Amino acid sequence: MKTTPEHNRRIAEMTFAAVYPHYVTKVEKKGRTKEELHQVIEWLTGFNEADLQKMIDEKVTFETFFEQANLNPNAELIKGVICGYRIEEIDHFLTKQVRYLDKLVDELAKGKKMEKILREK
Repeated sequence: MKTTPEHNRRIAEMTFAAVYPHYVTKVEKKGRTKEELHQVIEWLTGFNEADLQKMIDEKVTFETFFEQANLNPNAELIKGVICGYRIEEIDHFLTKQVRYLDKLVDELAKGKKMEKILREK
């Protein structure tokens, strides 16, 4: 799926610190924990809790966040629709990575089992 250059730029310039509290609220409202959220983020990016706090404190953009991430090789197994986009059809690399994270947070909030969220081949 084609995303517009404007859309991709907005995502790249958005800070992780601005979105992270929404992730926490979303999962906690559905009975999941911040620790589970961190587990999901660490699976996708390799960032531990201290790394995440540093990213938040430095107000890094999603572009910087994913440049520094060590993306899980099984991330390509994340499929489905998020924010109106079919993940596997997104052609912009950074936008696809951000949508991977959004999809995992969404699955966590929807009560999906952790084993299913942390995809194994």
